[in-house]
Amino acid sequence: MAHEHLLEVKDLHTEFRQSKGGLKAVNGVSYYLDRGEIIAFVGESGSGKSVTQYSTLQLIPCPPGRIASGEIWFDGRNLLDYDARSEELRAVRGGEIGVVFQEPMTSLNPVLTIGDQLCQGIMLHLKLKKPAAMKRAAELLTSVGIPDAESRLHDYPHQFSGGMRQRIVIAMAMSCNPKLLIADE
Repeated sequence: MAHEHLLEVKDLHTEFRQSKGGLKAVNGVSYYLDRGEIIAFVGESGSGKSVTQYSTLQLIPCPPGRIASGEIWFDGRNLLDYDARSEELRAVRGGEIGVVFQEPMTSLNPVLTIGDQLCQGIMLHLKLKKPAAMKRAAELLTSVGIPDAESRLHDYPHQFSGGMRQRIVIAMAMSCNPKLLIADE
């Protein structure tokens, strides 16, 4: 079966087990996105926007959550064919699909420098050596408006303002030239 869309979600159902039974957080969502397009999910807090996007990459904490049914086609592959911890899905996360999480402090490791955190994904997905990865990291920080990017690579997350941390997370999501960028904002 040919899949022409970059991302196509079909009849997605995600639920969370609770003491009083199951909570259907995503109930039959379907949509598609083509290359070069932008799509926005708008709704009240708790309406399932984030859960829908985290389901795309199997980032739902299991238990208590689980993807009950549906299909998630990305670039011709059904991502639900892969185990959440599989090498195939890890290659997609951060490499082919970048994610900007809602809260930057939970996305950044407080004991690693920003440079080390940016370089991890760059070295893994782009197969660059550390010096080239650091150069790319500095370019990324500059591109998101972090002044004195080269020296700031050696700083830790707590040394940046909240807005700067958010821009660092955006730089991380874009670091490997993903085909798709998911921004949970």
